[in-house]
Amino acid sequence: MMKKKFLKVARNGHFFDKHKKILIAVSGGKDSMALLDCLLATRDELQFEIGIAHVNHKQRKESDEEEASLNDFAQQENIPIFTAYYQDSVFSEKKARDFRYQFFEKIMWTHGYTGLVTAHHADDQAETIFMRLLRGSRLRHLSGIKTIQDFGPGQLIRPLLTFNKSELEASFYFEDASNQENTYLRNRIRNHYLPLFEKENPTFSDYLVEFGQENAQLFQALQDLTKNIEATNLDVFHQQSPAVQHFLLQDYFDTFPNLHITKAQFKDILNILRTKANYSHPINKDYYLMKDYKQFEIFKILPETDDSTQEYVIESEGIFEFGGIIFSLNQHLPGASQVLWVEKNQPIRLRNRKAGDTILLHGIHKKLRRYFIDQKIPEKIRQKAIIIEQNQTILGVANLVTSDLSKSVKNDIIKTKLYIKMKE
Repeated sequence: MMKKKFLKVARNGHFFDKHKKILIAVSGGKDSMALLDCLLATRDELQFEIGIAHVNHKQRKESDEEEASLNDFAQQENIPIFTAYYQDSVFSEKKARDFRYQFFEKIMWTHGYTGLVTAHHADDQAETIFMRLLRGSRLRHLSGIKTIQDFGPGQLIRPLLTFNKSELEASFYFEDASNQENTYLRNRIRNHYLPLFEKENPTFSDYLVEFGQENAQLFQALQDLTKNIEATNLDVFHQQSPAVQHFLLQDYFDTFPNLHITKAQFKDILNILRTKANYSHPINKDYYLMKDYKQFEIFKILPETDDSTQEYVIESEGIFEFGGIIFSLNQHLPGASQVLWVEKNQPIRLRNRKAGDTILLHGIHKKLRRYFIDQKIPEKIRQKAIIIEQNQTILGVANLVTSDLSKSVKNDIIKTKLYIKMKE
């Protein structure tokens, strides 16, 4: 019965239309084994090849036996199986999850799988929404788990989200006794909190799923209605109501999945956009907000290089950090203390000083050592000086001096600007 419903749901959702090779995340529990059974039963109709990815977390004595059984099953079914071992001395749900998905993505890239399929179901959906509610997540994140989303070289697909756990059928599976322990929050939600609420409302879990679906539709509608609004254009941004500004900024932040900000930080940034004229603001060590009179933008800052490297090469537009200094190629940097003209589409080398360095100043090639002496530059600053070089020619020293070659456009070579500023 379940396999018949699964085939219908998969076809109606067009889950596998784009995929010829799918990788199934299999833990060995009932959920993932039920998914594996369904995919095995429907692979001919849906026309895809199957691979299994299994992570042995080494947290239970049964883990090795379960791994061996899965290997035997895969061999009998003539299915490739890929196994990884979680070996971090400190176990946490987040670390283990990150490890699993990094492993899954690696297998997909290496072996040509375009779909990763996981066994999340409706009960997981209700638990996820409740967990996010409990943790104080924003309203937009209370929509639960997505059925399909981009992942690695293809998509992450969760075809069981319309199935309740009670509907899942597996030919065989392994029981994990740790699921009954209340050490982790999800287990407490599953074993204690939700059953408590369901005593008051037997359909409480169903309500959570419906709430998530309705919330997702609400935010999709908002995105559809504002898709033609250029949020980073401040003239346009300021024309919107405060409520729309709030949504537009949240939507913009969602384009940076690795940028995690607090609600207080969000309010501060929204206030900056509404009130400040020309402003630059480090959000954290990785991201930077830049705002002028016309627009604002958030950039990811390249991490500072290791001291042993002592150089970095800029090869594309963006914001970079080296030696405690922010460099921005072809993107205006508010408050920049120095601007150099550099050749377009040519690598720019940032490095420390070396013997014999010379720079063109007032039409004369002068040794940097002599320049530092003449200008009475302190030794501490000389030691940390960042040389900006292109085509083996020094264009300047960051925040200290600019070569004649970089003060303006003096020839037919197509040039662009390099903005420089001390990190705040």
